[in-house]
Amino acid sequence: LIIASLAISAILVFFIVPLTIVFFIYVSNILLLIYQRNNEVKADPLSDVWDSVRKTIASFWDIYARIWHGYELHGVENLPEGPGILVYYHGAIPIDYLYFLSRLFLWKKRLCLSVADNFVFRLPGLKLLLEVTGVIPGTREECLVGLKNGYLVSISPGGVREALFSDESYQLMWGNRKGFAQVALEAKVPIIPMYTQNVREGYRMFKERRFFRQLYESTRLPFTPPYGGLPVKFRTYIGKPIPYDPNITAEELVEKVCKGKFLFSFQTKTAVQALISKHQTIPGNIWKALLERFDKRRK
Repeated sequence: LIIASLAISAILVFFIVPLTIVFFIYVSNILLLIYQRNNEVKADPLSDVWDSVRKTIASFWDIYARIWHGYELHGVENLPEGPGILVYYHGAIPIDYLYFLSRLFLWKKRLCLSVADNFVFRLPGLKLLLEVTGVIPGTREECLVGLKNGYLVSISPGGVREALFSDESYQLMWGNRKGFAQVALEAKVPIIPMYTQNVREGYRMFKERRFFRQLYESTRLPFTPPYGGLPVKFRTYIGKPIPYDPNITAEELVEKVCKGKFLFSFQTKTAVQALISKHQTIPGNIWKALLERFDKRRK
């Protein structure tokens, strides 16, 4: 009985915050369902009809972000007025990205479409929340439509693989993914790098990864559970945009799309890595990240 009690206590300590986040996400979806039923809303999930309940949900997550992580957002002025592609580092839990979406909506009343892994759309009971918050599959067509309609579109090229198998060294795990660069070239929009300081100190993955890596590569499902949830300081930095070159004609773009795609991708990776190098202690340090909650001088 004592051993069982200790085991349960350890599980709660390790996983209570991640599980709490999951609980609040489902509560957010329930709130949307209540709003939809009470107001008999049948409008497009991306329409302004949903803005009042979006603001309520965003306000909740922003309060959570301020209290638990002393969350700060820097560089909003680097976002274009029109469409663009945001590219960011993927933590063990992308809670920092949820904080960013919430504050962006509260500050600018702006919705950013989010490219998510296919497994996200198979999670039960979240369909309405995904639709109203603009979570989309990472297809070329979906991204181009979103950009054409004037939205920001965000993507983490490392995706679930980076979430599961990167660590406190903050290694980018993009592989050969360059699709986001091709979409940016086709849509003639800038790419904006983004990174959240200490995201790996807040939530981590277990060190033993060989078995879980093989399991993920064969199933494409994230079996490795994240742990932690320490109230470390989170600061999201939005870098300078990498502009599209308007001097490239449509014909030249078709001929050079492979070369241009590689160059654009390389520039983006360099830009994200530069944000990490500038704002992150490597390897990450949990104690330092906790003490930064009390550092009022750093901007």
